[in-house]
Amino acid sequence: MIFPGFRPLSVDAGGVRIRGAVGGDGPPLLLLHGYPQTHAIWHAVAPRLAERFTVVATDLRGYGDSDKPAPGPDDARYAKRVMAADQLAVMRELGFERFAVAGHDRGGRVAHRLALDSPGAVSALAVLDIVPTRHALDHADAAFGHGYWHWFFLAAPAGIPERLIGNDPEFWITARMRSRHGGGAPFDDAAIAEYVRCLSDPAAIAASCADYRAAAGIDRRHDEADAGRALAPPLLALWGARSFVGRSYDVEQVWREYAAEVHGVALDADHYLPEERPDEVAAELTAFLTPR
Repeated sequence: MIFPGFRPLSVDAGGVRIRGAVGGDGPPLLLLHGYPQTHAIWHAVAPRLAERFTVVATDLRGYGDSDKPAPGPDDARYAKRVMAADQLAVMRELGFERFAVAGHDRGGRVAHRLALDSPGAVSALAVLDIVPTRHALDHADAAFGHGYWHWFFLAAPAGIPERLIGNDPEFWITARMRSRHGGGAPFDDAAIAEYVRCLSDPAAIAASCADYRAAAGIDRRHDEADAGRALAPPLLALWGARSFVGRSYDVEQVWREYAAEVHGVALDADHYLPEERPDEVAAELTAFLTPR
């Protein structure tokens, strides 16, 4: 999905081709999407940001039109460390040695890992409607299991989620998104069609399940190894006041345990902030990043 005024992006990131769109002019800003989306989730935000920034919106490996390597042992090909390295390679290829990054949902977890592994490259970090994976899993309880049941479903073994999602990916995507929509702007039909098109590919279903399996395995080991190391870049946390994250955590305080400088803002939304509240997301990102 190419936004008005943007051009297609295709970069070979060490043997995995990452695709997306790039547009605008000014300081570089990388936008990363979540599950089950593609870079299309930024369709109402990216053009606004492009008035002030050079905006790079990509599909994570395994999602959208980016390459989808077959999951390997330990799901290491979908470790957030590897997915973050893809994005660093994209920005390097575009000539950006230092840049800001904003990520929603899974993209926020990739952005978090990118800032940990390459602190000199990330000038500022924004995470949308997440708390750190390690914190979420370490504090998982019955409420977490009920609210984030899809984490356990998608990480289930033996091809179970792949078979069930593959039977009707359109139902899975639309039901999943509607169940976490807080009544803001309605979902764009073209964006939904793009999500369905992309996740209907069996390779994308397998990759996305590997993404969640990695979160419970190799990612957690990486996170444990970095326990106690504060993020260097300033961090903006945005969350939906009516989302599971907003209802369950003191989001700003949680991130203060992981970053030295934290700014937090709750929006009147559920989970899909870039689609539910695009004007507010664009405004908050602009305000956070402009002085930097």
